[in-house]
Amino acid sequence: MKRTLSRIGAMLGAMLMVISAQVLFAVDRASAADPFTGYLMVHFTGEHATGEQIYLAHSRDGLHWNDLNNGAPVLLSTVGTRGVRDPAIVRSPNSDKFWIIATDLRMESGTSWDDAANRGSTQLVVWESADLVNWSAPRLLNVAGAISGAGDAWAPEAIFDPATGDYVIYWATNATLDGVKKHRIYYSRTTDFRTFTAPTLYIDRGAAGHGIIDTQIVESPTSVGGFRYYRASADGQITIEGSNSILGTWTRIGDLSHMGISNDWAADGNVVEGPMWMPFNGRNEWSLWLDQFKTGRGYMPITSTNLGSTNNFRTESDYALGSTLKRHGGIMSLTAAEESRVLAKWGVRPVNRLQSFNLQDRYVRHANFDVRIDPNVSPLQDSQFRIMPGLADSSAVSFESVNYPGYYLRHVNYDFVLASYDGTTQFQADATFRQVAGLASSTWSSFQSYNYPDRYIRHHDYQLKLDPATTEIARSDATFRLTS
Repeated sequence: MKRTLSRIGAMLGAMLMVISAQVLFAVDRASAADPFTGYLMVHFTGEHATGEQIYLAHSRDGLHWNDLNNGAPVLLSTVGTRGVRDPAIVRSPNSDKFWIIATDLRMESGTSWDDAANRGSTQLVVWESADLVNWSAPRLLNVAGAISGAGDAWAPEAIFDPATGDYVIYWATNATLDGVKKHRIYYSRTTDFRTFTAPTLYIDRGAAGHGIIDTQIVESPTSVGGFRYYRASADGQITIEGSNSILGTWTRIGDLSHMGISNDWAADGNVVEGPMWMPFNGRNEWSLWLDQFKTGRGYMPITSTNLGSTNNFRTESDYALGSTLKRHGGIMSLTAAEESRVLAKWGVRPVNRLQSFNLQDRYVRHANFDVRIDPNVSPLQDSQFRIMPGLADSSAVSFESVNYPGYYLRHVNYDFVLASYDGTTQFQADATFRQVAGLASSTWSSFQSYNYPDRYIRHHDYQLKLDPATTEIARSDATFRLTS
């Protein structure tokens, strides 16, 4: 009898686990099925001091874009070459994880294209997030290290494969095959963008064919045009192909030469690279964005309602890309909740400086990641901060650097540094302050430490400190004004 009851209990327990799992799965699927209301573009801007980093732009209609974070980068690579190009953004099926993957390359550092292509990084840079606004520290993924003679790993992309329940991550590597050295597309499979299968050749146009650096796949869930997946590759032309499986046989549909568009530097017409797909929300229509690299004009869109024939593509003139140059990137649709979070984090926010009360020609600034007060700050951005909701308490404030986004003023051993946000509760507490009436003048402000409430931000010998303010001079040193 006891055994029978135990078996019944075990069966009931198993049934409850199955039901619970089904409920949880349903919740996840429901969140993933929320309608899309906007778009997020991830991109870089070019070969200048901060151009080869991660930038974001937002659009409501998919054609008119606004730069986020006031046109400054939102993520900085601190690994590998310390620069990134060609970023792509990836959503998990249940919308509970997101990844940005990018080429580990910084041409601004003085690297030559020959070195970059033949003796460059075989790694990709990866960031991970659960909400699109709090991102992990960057990490490296050595996807091409096992390819014999690999010179690089460029222009990564990734897509979830429902047939196998994992992601196909694909990129270009310059290596010798059958006696010919050129860029070809390779792929691996991954479930977490940490571990991956051995790299496998994916696209090769043959020994006499053109090399390929840029390719991107888009899904057509209703198979408009006859295929579930479409691929655009920069292989001398912008070649469009279709397939019903990501790693299956691909059928060539055509190219864009009839539109005067190619990928051949020596050709007449508009020479482009970096094809970037964007499905329009709520309808069977797609935009293919093309980077006009030969003329330096950035992205242009062409649109189609049926990808099964390149004759269905049309040029689009009513579009705007904001104030920054948009170079090779990726676009992802956003739900209303995701839009709200992204815009709250990186939408238009005023830029402020902290002016000293008793030394009014001096402002708080960072220099080599130390923090002090100086006059005549140059560059000016070293003294500019965005006043963000407190990392530890949203009713308080945190100070995010304008020219080092993701870096905050933080106290360490009662001294101040500019540090990259690491997501820890300790960092959150150290970088959070309560804005109160100025200790020396109520029309100014003082900033009380969140985790040491008897201490305030104060300057001493021009260095920023976290100190008690028990004397008249200390109260003056701890008083500041937020200026534009």
